[in-house]
Amino acid sequence: MPFAIAAAAAAALLTGGTTAGATLPKDLAAAEKAYDAAQLQGDRAALERLLDKDYLLVSSSGAVSGKADFVRDITSPQYKLQPFVVEQPVEKVWPGGAVLGGVVRLRGVDHGQAFDARLRFADIWAKRNGRWTVIYTHVSKAPAP
Repeated sequence: MPFAIAAAAAAALLTGGTTAGATLPKDLAAAEKAYDAAQLQGDRAALERLLDKDYLLVSSSGAVSGKADFVRDITSPQYKLQPFVVEQPVEKVWPGGAVLGGVVRLRGVDHGQAFDARLRFADIWAKRNGRWTVIYTHVSKAPAP
């Protein structure tokens, strides 16, 4: 898996609800937490449920990929992400939608190659048919603090 896709996929994580979930609607906070766990554990079934069928990911290199690529990459046994904390969290919520994001320093291993990157990301969530799904993720490089 190319590092740019892997890093973008990993940046979609909001591990452990570290974006201060207290301001989020309870069902969105629960979906976010489930999404975090699914990515960290490589839970294909949960990712399939939490990502919209038309999900798009724009990586820090500008590459665009879809749901199948994201799920394949994040669940690969060759990919291992270290836990991280979201800095400068972003939470924007409106009826039926939300942006959750921030800055992360990602470290891990992808097919035997270590990576370490600082990225800014935004996950766009939509509430459809009574449940929250991620519909779009955008990742860009973030400057060192």
